[in-house]
Amino acid sequence: MRGAFFDGTNVQIRDVELQAPKAGEVLVDVTAAGVCHSDLHVMRGEWELPLPLIMGHEGAGIVRQVGPGVTELSPGDHVVLSWVPNCGTCRYCLIGKPAQCQVVATVVAPGGVLYDGTSRLSVDGATAYHYLGVSSFAEQVVVPVSGAIKVRDDAPLDLIALIGCAVATGVGAVRNTAAQPAGTTCAVIGCGGVGLAIIQGARLQQAEVIVAVDIDAAKLDLARTLGATHILHVTPGLDVPAALAEMVPQGLDFVYDAIGKIATTEQAIAALGLGGAAVIVGLPPTGQHARFDPLALAEADQRILGCNYGSAVPQRDIPALVDELMSGALDLESMVSARRPLAEVAEALRDLDEGTALRQLLIP
Repeated sequence: MRGAFFDGTNVQIRDVELQAPKAGEVLVDVTAAGVCHSDLHVMRGEWELPLPLIMGHEGAGIVRQVGPGVTELSPGDHVVLSWVPNCGTCRYCLIGKPAQCQVVATVVAPGGVLYDGTSRLSVDGATAYHYLGVSSFAEQVVVPVSGAIKVRDDAPLDLIALIGCAVATGVGAVRNTAAQPAGTTCAVIGCGGVGLAIIQGARLQQAEVIVAVDIDAAKLDLARTLGATHILHVTPGLDVPAALAEMVPQGLDFVYDAIGKIATTEQAIAALGLGGAAVIVGLPPTGQHARFDPLALAEADQRILGCNYGSAVPQRDIPALVDELMSGALDLESMVSARRPLAEVAEALRDLDEGTALRQLLIP
């Protein structure tokens, strides 16, 4: 098959040898893969990962083959790929927090391997590693069965790729991590793919005020169509917390950082109203640290919430989100700025890095 091979310097489409699925694994023909800011962290060397690897972690496809012992899926099933292929047996899986799965956190994600500690990928006879247990920038993937979530057959196999990361993370941040009640106020800093999904999640939770915050006017216009009640166009030198306080004088109950830069994390915390919660959704480079005033946080009874994968239960949340797409409650088409062939992966990453793209779909 072909896949996007990254050696630490360049990303290239290469011929990749893919082993057959082993016990508890499935082979999936990829129908679409979304391009995410997390992929840029890989390109920039901002996360410690084994190299070389096959890129991509957001995608969907059709099951081609199942490995020994797999009964949950069959060839022909339509699936969304999950980058948290939870083991189901560690402490966190057993208490209903599969997004914190320890096999994923200690073996799959940092090791670039599957459950047994080995890779199914190689290029020119040398091992290539999986990215977050998925490697969806490819024509096919082999993943643990828990990383391929069966969904209804009538859903569009390109759009549902977004549910595997951006939508599960964004909507989940509102529903699961924050458990934002109806009638509350919120702001979303950053209106890329994840930020737009947060805005839609807040709309579905019937938030009274949803402020979209971004430097890009076009993204803010789209945010309004997807549910934002107010927009804040950030210009150089703008004091974002002060501007938000003026715009929402009753105070912000939730502020979501959908970017993950230190500046936006600090803005999210500083912008909170009494009793508010800052939800840190975007992921920063390894080793960076934000500053906040703990006394002010304590006196105002505020919270800082970390959000990994929208605190999702993939087997529950992903099929439900697909249903909401099909009912019209979620608008994913508006979040797609381009559909491109897999061969244009480098160009897609460049456009994302330059801020000229929302979610782009790579079609193998």
